[in-house]
Amino acid sequence: MLFEMYTLTTSGLAVVLRPILVYKKGGMMAGAVCLLLLIGCSGQVGQSKVAEQRSLLPKVTVVLNSLGIGFPEPLTENDNPYVTDIEVKTGLQVEVIIPPSHRYEDRVGVMMMSNHIPDLISITDANWVSFYARKQMLTPLDHLLARYAPKLKERIPPEVWEQVSFNGQIYAIPSLHEGRGQEMMYIRKDWLEQLGLEPPATLAEMVNVMRAFTSLRSDDNGLHDIYGTSFIEELGRTSPWFGAYDVQLNQWMERDGQLVYSNVQPEMKEALAFMRTMVQEGLVDPLFPIQTQRGLERQVVDGKLGLFTGTWYDTRGVLERSKARDPRAEWIPLPFPKGPGGSGTFALPQVRSYQVIPATSSHAVEVLKLLTYIGEEGRDTLKLGFEGDVWAWKEGKRVTNMERHNQDHYRGLYANLADMPDEDYTRSRLDSLGIQYQLYDNLRFTSMHARPSAFRSLPTPAMTRYAPLLLKKNDMLIDIILGNRPLEDFDRYVSEWMNEGGRDMTKEANDWYHFSRNQIGSEPPPIQSERSSKHGG
Repeated sequence: MLFEMYTLTTSGLAVVLRPILVYKKGGMMAGAVCLLLLIGCSGQVGQSKVAEQRSLLPKVTVVLNSLGIGFPEPLTENDNPYVTDIEVKTGLQVEVIIPPSHRYEDRVGVMMMSNHIPDLISITDANWVSFYARKQMLTPLDHLLARYAPKLKERIPPEVWEQVSFNGQIYAIPSLHEGRGQEMMYIRKDWLEQLGLEPPATLAEMVNVMRAFTSLRSDDNGLHDIYGTSFIEELGRTSPWFGAYDVQLNQWMERDGQLVYSNVQPEMKEALAFMRTMVQEGLVDPLFPIQTQRGLERQVVDGKLGLFTGTWYDTRGVLERSKARDPRAEWIPLPFPKGPGGSGTFALPQVRSYQVIPATSSHAVEVLKLLTYIGEEGRDTLKLGFEGDVWAWKEGKRVTNMERHNQDHYRGLYANLADMPDEDYTRSRLDSLGIQYQLYDNLRFTSMHARPSAFRSLPTPAMTRYAPLLLKKNDMLIDIILGNRPLEDFDRYVSEWMNEGGRDMTKEANDWYHFSRNQIGSEPPPIQSERSSKHGG
């Protein structure tokens, strides 16, 4: 007999009993205990009884990144309705650990070397996964998935499993992005109309429009602080400009049957030259290298930019705040500019995050049970919120209570552990947030124009070793755009990139590429682990 689930709180309660089956490692449901959910009374006896009954459940320790998402008081990562729902439905005791987001990968790496290694780690850095897989510190999952989580295995396409495999073995459960694209461009329609201009379609037209926008600068405050557009730190929000030259920053691409790195291609130099001209003309805010995403949004809201690159979901974010600040502000989507290399934006990797089980964990089966629940039975609750509270069916469609949706936004931290979206579900979810935002249409548009990386596997040893250091050399590209370096220094950048690890990365990328093309359906090319290399093979 099953009872309705309620929130476990620190204040106390009337007794509700629910039978909870204990999940054994052998895969059988043997025996049962009653989890006491005490709701509506008070007293230390009730609280101790909750702790006693909960302690009988198998425990799974989960480490995840908050990504800046907080919990409304008095809730915490371990005391909220959604964790309680997971525990009641799975018969597991779930302990969530959220380290500080700053240098999250380093902090989790320290855990891997400690005596308190968790059972499940959620990580977004593929280099981190590759590093610990090569050290044989992560659990191979092939046989476990086949025996204990076959539905989870079936839900994820084979080409995605390849991206979380090393030497032919799966080392992570991937959580997927809802779409391939993320970035969109928006432009002030009211400014266009004021100036008698049409929305631009090409790079040349973009430049002319931005020149006109800068003519709207006001001298009231003595500052010329209205720009055509801007970027953010680390060359963020620049992908449409690079896309017009058929390159994307920090991405592998195929040229003449070989994989090459976009940053060192001649087209990258052309893109840098164009962006350099925009900065020199005052069309781009020259302080973009220290600009944050929040700062860019503030410029949009304050009416300091005529067009900008944002995300497909900005229609229910910064654009609304801009309209609230200035009712005249009318933003419309803008097609990506066409240049000598066409048009487009960067594609997100299919894998949003990697869920790995440290090799020392004795709860791999329980972890798979947890992830299966999140990706299957628990999907609606964790993605959408509690039905009847956060959302409801109305005339055959989902309708979301936005106030409750925002209050329970933290539930996404748990949903993201096993997010396997499909087209119809994604459309229903996004439309429930408000048809007027055109979220689904925006997602489809940016995904159609997204250019994926040609390298789709866990990073190779050379990538793990050199890529983080080579990324720092992008400062040279920023200096070229700002005019702090001559354009000719791009050739120096290319030479340093190749000599300081890029050549090794390119060789290993092509080893994988040619093997995967010629051996469809075979094991991926073997990459020596650190342990095997130390012992001669």
